Amino acid sequence: MTPYLEVIRITPTESFTVSAHGYPYHTVRWHFHPEYEIHLVTETSGHYFVGDNIGEFRPNNLIMTGPNLPHNWVSDVPVGVTIPRRCAFLQFNQNFIESCLRTFPEFGDFKVLLEESCRGILFSPACGAIVRPLMIELVTATGVRRVSLFLQVIEELMHATHRSQLASANYLPDPSAYMSAGMNRALHYVREHLAGKLDEKMLANVAGVTVGGFSRAFKRHTGMTFVRFVNRLRIYTACQLLKSEPASVTEICYQVGFNNVSNFNRQFFAQKGMSPSKFRALSEQNKDAPMAA
Repeated sequence: MTPYLEVIRITPTESFTVSAHGYPYHTVRWHFHPEYEIHLVTETSGHYFVGDNIGEFRPNNLIMTGPNLPHNWVSDVPVGVTIPRRCAFLQFNQNFIESCLRTFPEFGDFKVLLEESCRGILFSPACGAIVRPLMIELVTATGVRRVSLFLQVIEELMHATHRSQLASANYLPDPSAYMSAGMNRALHYVREHLAGKLDEKMLANVAGVTVGGFSRAFKRHTGMTFVRFVNRLRIYTACQLLKSEPASVTEICYQVGFNNVSNFNRQFFAQKGMSPSKFRALSEQNKDAPMAA
């Protein structure tokens, strides 16, 4: 089965991104992305799929995946049951970690984990239990504390002795098999020009295909229409800015590419179930409160 591309946007105000979500959730599907990911399950059991490996998971399941390695976690949850918060995960790109390696020689041992993560790394439940409170706090942490927690997570992974690689040795992630070079160019253009005008005709030209061909390929690779994808990415970016920037809601509206506040508010409510102002207020309240596991 061809994996979906998940576009991860790391804003200019952060070096890496940390998130948490429940189950079911729209990104819970067979997918890949060029970023490294450290993924911790906090609740439920089920099966994980990493490359060509299938295994069982329980709370404190901790896995690191490398660039473009397809993965997914499917919980054994009865139909109609919703889990508010199932996992927490940290994602960072190649440029960030390479700059860390250049700046801090002490990161040298982390190169081994980066190489092993190309096949996926399963850490012991004991390591997952140690990392769990760090990951939970990271979701809402800001400033220097956020960086400190990131370093603590990396330190625990570097010192973990009981770990195993998941995908078989001959399994090689090949994003070119999932997407054409043209589609990669188009998605890169979307990430770099999110605040500008974006339409399918423009992106079809970037990809070097017809508008109809672009529309079909885009939905096949991302699992959604172009308009829905762009709106989702813009709202995600707006959420990061609302949590970390003092700019007004109106300013953020235009920063992420919406051309009027009413449409921004409507799209935000449709995705988040609340207004941008309420989201910011709740984020402020939650900054000093521990996240429930």
